[in-house]
Amino acid sequence: MTMSLALDKPRQPRRPAARRSNGELYSWLFMRLSGLLLVVLVLGHLFIMNILDGGVHKINFGFVAGRWASPFWQFWDLAMLWLAQIHGGNGVRTVINDYARKDATRFWLKMLLYVSMVLIVSLGTFVIFTFDPNISN
Repeated sequence: MTMSLALDKPRQPRRPAARRSNGELYSWLFMRLSGLLLVVLVLGHLFIMNILDGGVHKINFGFVAGRWASPFWQFWDLAMLWLAQIHGGNGVRTVINDYARKDATRFWLKMLLYVSMVLIVSLGTFVIFTFDPNISN
């Protein structure tokens, strides 16, 4: 006498596995890595600007012109701009996905977010790379 264990059929029929991309996984991973890198960049920026370079009262046009004469500082500030904007935008995108109930609302909020992100990153990049310390009055 053999007893076999049989499972009842599930109430809902099995659906084929949905094909999903790894976009959310990459987004999650980016948030962790960019957050760590931003901590280093921002704390380094604050330490250098406020402690080593004499504090906020010394920051003026000449200070920025001298700093951005070096490609190192241009890259540092550009990395902070890009990482902070993409990190923050990705976080806001997640909030929109979680709280916007209607598809149309979600779509337009994300379009507004993406356009604002592109404008801010473009303008900031443009300023960093075209900054001219020799402005004539």
